[in-house]
Amino acid sequence: MCISRGIPKSLPLFQTSDMTLSSGPTRRPYIGGQAVIEGVMMRSPQSFAIVVRRKSGALVVRERAMPDARKGVLSWPLVRGVASLVEALRLGSQALRFSMDHYEQDMEEEESGKSKPKGGSKPKSDHPGVLNTLASWVLTLATLDTEPQPPTPMPPSKGKSPITWLALFIAIAFFVALPQATAYAANSLLHMNADLRSPGFQLLTGFFKLAIVIGYMLVIRRVPEIYRVFQYHGAEHKTIATWEAEKPLTVENARGHSRLHARCGTAFLVMVVLVSILMFTAIAPLLPHVPVGGAALENVIFFFMKLPALPVVAAITYELQRLSAKYCLTGPLRLVLYPGFAVQLITTVEPDDKQLEVALASLKATLWREQAEEGAAPKVPKDRLIESFDELMALPPYGKAAVAVSSDQHAAP
Repeated sequence: MCISRGIPKSLPLFQTSDMTLSSGPTRRPYIGGQAVIEGVMMRSPQSFAIVVRRKSGALVVRERAMPDARKGVLSWPLVRGVASLVEALRLGSQALRFSMDHYEQDMEEEESGKSKPKGGSKPKSDHPGVLNTLASWVLTLATLDTEPQPPTPMPPSKGKSPITWLALFIAIAFFVALPQATAYAANSLLHMNADLRSPGFQLLTGFFKLAIVIGYMLVIRRVPEIYRVFQYHGAEHKTIATWEAEKPLTVENARGHSRLHARCGTAFLVMVVLVSILMFTAIAPLLPHVPVGGAALENVIFFFMKLPALPVVAAITYELQRLSAKYCLTGPLRLVLYPGFAVQLITTVEPDDKQLEVALASLKATLWREQAEEGAAPKVPKDRLIESFDELMALPPYGKAAVAVSSDQHAAP
């Protein structure tokens, strides 16, 4: 569903006071983010915003409240990792779908202006609407950060579609089963005679798992649209680094920061591989041996035995990445971050100034709610089309004056 039609162009939704970027007496909110198609999604403790640049150059802004419901069991170590990953995938996939809708609409409008080929058939489009669910999940994982995700209000679900279940099956087959099958084949061809439960076989499986993940990233990087997503990924990192350095949110300041970040989803994927090697090396000898009379069938059974441990791997990795992002940024421990940084060189690309503008605009839109007066920010503001980056950055945050002026325009659609 494309939602850009009918977006109001200029609503006076913001108060007259300017936004403070310095820390001051109040705590600066944590900011996370994700790259999408021709845009960036940013998150803070109380809100998230998606900003997408249309082909006309205008910026589409969607900003929403994001109440933090991480309480009780969901706040426990290890449990919070799995919950955060599931929530991040859900929110990230929605943001990617939002950006794809606008991109596809731009492509359709461009095609509608062209003459139709003979026979009346529709011109073939090369837009990323053909990206399947698996590709969107990989992009989401590779370009998001892995800090806690407040659960977001969602419409009632009717269950996962067959395509989603198929994508989940393919993801497990491609990124879990294939590395083990490749390790099994290499073990046989090279006459290594390594037992399925031995540390050597787990190391071999981890090597192929990392090779497949990196190879997949290198392949999709060659797709022009995804290459641009990786540029926006770099812009997102540079913008967050600017915020964390407590500098004004300008293109000039963002341009000078690194496109690599310790909390990146790409680094998370790399760490998952390393943790899985250590964990399965420890638990594999404890798994029961099922003599079924065939090595290939034993390999399949061993794979299904390991499946229940995958959420545990993700949970441990989440906690380790939080610790490394906190304590390993300087000094000798920084070496722990280098494998993730190395793969980020694939999934981040130096952005241009226009892409930095989108990331900065998304952060500004996210901060609107964080710095609004109590009860001033509308819960579900309408999506907005703002003509330029300078116009968006000049808008002050929500306030009582703005709500009083245009309260009818702020009502939920």
